[in-house]
Amino acid sequence: MSLDASRQRTARLVLTLALAALGVWIIQGFLPSLVWAGVIAIAIAPAYARIERRWPHLKRGALLPMLATTIVALVVLGPVALGAYRAAAEAQDVVRFIAGARDNGVPVPAWMFQLPLGSKPAVAWWQAHLATPEATRAELARFDNAYLLRHSQIVGKGLLHRSIVFAFTLVSLFFVLRDGDTLVSQMRRAGTALFGPRADRIGHQVVHSVRGTIDGLVLVGIGEGAVMVVAYVALGVPHPILLGAVTAIAAMIPFGAAVAFAIAAFLLLTANAVTGAILILVIGFAVVGVADHLVRPVLIGGATRLPFLWVLVGILGGVETLGLLGLFVGPATMAVLVMLWRELVEREAPELGAPARDPTIDHAR
Repeated sequence: MSLDASRQRTARLVLTLALAALGVWIIQGFLPSLVWAGVIAIAIAPAYARIERRWPHLKRGALLPMLATTIVALVVLGPVALGAYRAAAEAQDVVRFIAGARDNGVPVPAWMFQLPLGSKPAVAWWQAHLATPEATRAELARFDNAYLLRHSQIVGKGLLHRSIVFAFTLVSLFFVLRDGDTLVSQMRRAGTALFGPRADRIGHQVVHSVRGTIDGLVLVGIGEGAVMVVAYVALGVPHPILLGAVTAIAAMIPFGAAVAFAIAAFLLLTANAVTGAILILVIGFAVVGVADHLVRPVLIGGATRLPFLWVLVGILGGVETLGLLGLFVGPATMAVLVMLWRELVEREAPELGAPARDPTIDHAR
């Protein structure tokens, strides 16, 4: 290769990398939406393909992608709308409770006297901070108007940002579904050019990992929520359907369902149902134990070919780094890295693991 050709190739590479970095920097705010669209498309791909085979005329045009995108939007917005409706319905009760507490104080709950441990300190704290109108007003004074306004603005900005991300995710999902065949073909050609034959294995591993993670997190979380709804209804927990939906969402994050169980137990305690609160915790942790130690390792580990420890590390690390999106990106990333590591080890194993030859035997021969 001539010197001029080498310089041109280097210049093209530098220019390509610079343009790629500039492009990523420009669209960085929309990258989560694009990744979410890809994750959702991978998740619904089997059902989407069956519909295309069953009604091939829908494959042409934008009707089927629009229908699938609308269904995804309804599945996500339905629980959110239910939660907002219930929150609005409960807001008046909360306002009345605060007004009554300000005027009359909050009496010590009867269950607090029955605590096996720490009953006296808990009762003393409650009497000092909440039992009298003066103490209650002093506690409520900590939440002044400026404090509430500041946090309301933070919450409002967060909701607005997530609404924009969700809207752009739906737009991206529509185009991903409409042009899915073209995108897959282009990605295969690009992957082969960059990674060679290994590209198909990496792509399949990512797809299987995302689907396995969805099965292990989303479906198992929904199952936990359904089981706990039965327990909530049986034990008289207020708003069992809404709390069951919260449990299902929280259960998608490892150890997150415990927060929902604690809320349900606290609601029962406020109604002086100590036995019911204990039963909720026992049933909840039993359900979580079966789901996290038996069902999820089989679903996620089997699809990703990862030990569950690495699945857990991928999930928790992904959530800490990328938020909710990390639930799916984390395990998929770990699965690809472990696959590449195994290929490297297996390729080097014959050379590294071959038994050393004894020179005295060679000399004897």
